[in-house]
Amino acid sequence: MANFYNDNPALKLHLNHPMMKKIVELKERNFADAEKFDYAPQNFEDAMDSYDRVLDIVGDICGNVIAVNAEDVDHTGPRVENGHVIYAEGTKKNLDACRKAGLMGMAMPRRLGGLNFPITPYIMAADIVSRADAGFENLWGLQDCAETIYEFADDAQKEKYIPRVCAGETMSMDLTEPDAGSDLQSVMLKASQKEDGSWVLNGVKRFITNGDSDIHLVLARSEEGTKDGRGLSMFIYDKRNGGVTVRRIENKMGIKGSPTCELVYKDAPAELVGSRRLGLIKYVMALMNGARLGIAAQSVGISEAAYREALAYAKDRKQFGKAIIEFPAVAEILSNMKAKLDASRTLLYACSRFVDMYKVYDDISKERKLEVEEKKEAKYYSRLADAFTPLAKGMTSEFCNQNAYDCIQIHGGSGFMKDYACERIYRDARITSIYEGTTQLQVVAAIRHVTTGTYLDWIREQESRQVAAEDEAIKSMLVFMTQQYAAAVEKVMGIDNPAYHDFMARRLVEMAGYCVMGYLLLDDAQRDAEVRRSLNVFVKYGQAEVAKHADFIENFIPEQMSNYTYEA
Repeated sequence: MANFYNDNPALKLHLNHPMMKKIVELKERNFADAEKFDYAPQNFEDAMDSYDRVLDIVGDICGNVIAVNAEDVDHTGPRVENGHVIYAEGTKKNLDACRKAGLMGMAMPRRLGGLNFPITPYIMAADIVSRADAGFENLWGLQDCAETIYEFADDAQKEKYIPRVCAGETMSMDLTEPDAGSDLQSVMLKASQKEDGSWVLNGVKRFITNGDSDIHLVLARSEEGTKDGRGLSMFIYDKRNGGVTVRRIENKMGIKGSPTCELVYKDAPAELVGSRRLGLIKYVMALMNGARLGIAAQSVGISEAAYREALAYAKDRKQFGKAIIEFPAVAEILSNMKAKLDASRTLLYACSRFVDMYKVYDDISKERKLEVEEKKEAKYYSRLADAFTPLAKGMTSEFCNQNAYDCIQIHGGSGFMKDYACERIYRDARITSIYEGTTQLQVVAAIRHVTTGTYLDWIREQESRQVAAEDEAIKSMLVFMTQQYAAAVEKVMGIDNPAYHDFMARRLVEMAGYCVMGYLLLDDAQRDAEVRRSLNVFVKYGQAEVAKHADFIENFIPEQMSNYTYEA
């Protein structure tokens, strides 16, 4: 029996990170729920045992149900009948298995039907599900939309919708329109308020993941005469009320089990979430950050699948009288794949822990006034979460694509055929660096943390930590990489030219990413010697990338930018 949790020691390494003790104690409010719910933990050890047991169930379902159904779901996919989506049979079985196991709404409070898990084990489940079938993770993982309801909706809405999500109903976030992709300020789907105070929605949404879900979060224009983000509000649409039909399911390259829909709203009843005008500038920004962390988890899961497929094939495939894994060219590819996978995963879980810390303090602040030290800590982790989220989404999705590419390469001509899972993995990987904000948009979000020093300050904190004697040489390399990064930032920002800053932004963010991931792996190696191999491979790889960017920045003349510009 396959188990995608127990066969991966890296997951338990990150689940048992030292920061988890404080996260769990804050999340559980000193384990007060133990008096109200028989399944609530009584102490930290009990909580960690609960996470471990649930993730074991996730791993079992992923290994023996979801992964088994993945190929058939990819081939058949969903279809539209009478304006609604009919899932592939394998997808129905997947959802049924997850519902029966009580795996929906993991991060929601117990009083609303959830398990009250921190973000970190929830994201770990998304990582595992994505390894089994990236497309299905979109159906299961979009339950994270419930976080937005929990964070911003009123009590009546929380009590109405969140228990339904925890019971297994699906969600979607309906943001994109035909003329509003990344530029969400251009959303025009109209929200009209009737005389009785209720709202109806009219218009079209496009590229909506799981668009025929049970409960929708919808960005709509509520203010007449507006054309920017200040005229947009957030609404809940309940499929039970009718008014929305699926015009079509997009014919996609990958993640075919996840229906990407074009929706038509026609006087669809809806409920306003929170305050008017804050739909984009507050609620969607929070929603997107959660979604981006989810895509980072999806990227890591796909990277894991790609690496395992490549490794297994390289061990089995024989050429010139020996397994191809024995050839240095193939062994190097596999070593780099594993290093990128481990670096991606450590960045993902560092980010999830920062999100856990700031979210739990935000939740506590609704119950009582935070102490001075708590406010300081909340602000610290909020800043780190804001900095690490775009870095995680951008770097892990790019590495995911690279690992999927290399998986095909190791398979050679066979990898180009649909006989092997790597062909599906390759197609599924491509979307990760596009949806929920392209890599280029992650750079836009991350660059201010380059210029304000968030990344450099965090890196300096890591530099001060003691490491094992055998890691001193690799730490010295990281120190030098950081010096190159800091010098590059100073060089770029020393030139008063915003267009030049934008042009160099990707290079600076990537340099920060290689330094950050290197230090995270260095920290992991202090707790698990098995990480040391990936640490050495990744830092050598990162050193070359940082040097390349540093050289480009040092020798680039701003006047040469005209070679890189185009006019419509």
